Amino acid sequence: MQHVCKSFSVPQKGQRGWKSLFYRRNRHIEVLSNISFNVNQGEFVGYIGPNGAGKSTTIKLLTGILYPSQGSISVLGFEPHRDRYKYTYRIGAVFGQRSLLEYDIPVMDSFVLYKSIYELEKQKFKKRLHLFSELLDLKELLHIPVRKLSLGQRMRCEIAASLLHEPQVVFLDEPTIGLDALAKQEIRLFLKKINKNEKVTIILTTHDMDDIEELCERIIFINEGSIIFDGPQERLKSRYATHKEVEIVYEKSVTVPPEFEHLVKKIDAHTYTFKVTYFDAVEIIPSLLRLGPAKDVSIHEQRLEDIVKIIYRDAAGSANGK
Repeated sequence: MQHVCKSFSVPQKGQRGWKSLFYRRNRHIEVLSNISFNVNQGEFVGYIGPNGAGKSTTIKLLTGILYPSQGSISVLGFEPHRDRYKYTYRIGAVFGQRSLLEYDIPVMDSFVLYKSIYELEKQKFKKRLHLFSELLDLKELLHIPVRKLSLGQRMRCEIAASLLHEPQVVFLDEPTIGLDALAKQEIRLFLKKINKNEKVTIILTTHDMDDIEELCERIIFINEGSIIFDGPQERLKSRYATHKEVEIVYEKSVTVPPEFEHLVKKIDAHTYTFKVTYFDAVEIIPSLLRLGPAKDVSIHEQRLEDIVKIIYRDAAGSANGK
């Protein structure tokens, strides 16, 4: 994707009178502005940003549902919106709010339909079905109508359907939305295995930062239609993290000197928790350890979710200050 812009034409507000029925004035809204990034084979990329940032529009461009207003898109040598027929044989997509499966028929019938659509050989289909049945525990679900499945069961089947034809690239838009912790973990483990074993390139958009933190080494952060960060997850943390929490279990109660009192977050018996700025941690931690004999020390990094909230807040503040 190189220098991609996407704008939509929408009616102007406030048009009145009979003329507005025949002569409607439109205005252009730019959703994406000069977006550029490359993704290598086998990467697992988290594509994140606040609501309205342009994430779903990007995925629709990459899958060929939309076409760019400016710029160029190439995936696997295809131009998605021009080569949709051949291109769709090489990609998979899961949209958390839209089902790939027929609502009133058993899951297996939908899988057989996809077998025909993608012209899969019988043996290849059986092999893929066996693999997914084992990894996603689908055996008991295949002959149940989709409408009778729980959300977690349905999403396991949706992801299997998107991967039946061995796509090289998979787009996942909120694949774990509304799932409980166990269901999310099952899907995460499966996606890790597929990404590692089959070298499938996966682009994941979600508001669940636990998904991103556990699955994605690389993060692309978009806000108001522009990319504000593209790089390894660790670099995002080091750039935006503000503090670490240092938990020290002393052998007995200690006296915290005045210069460290502002760092104390919590004291529970002999366990002291200090909130230390990211850049001062190396200098301050040895001083904290000298306050008394220590039995245990734990250093907790900020969670990705907390860091992203800070970026969202700063972005909102900048927008309001324009």
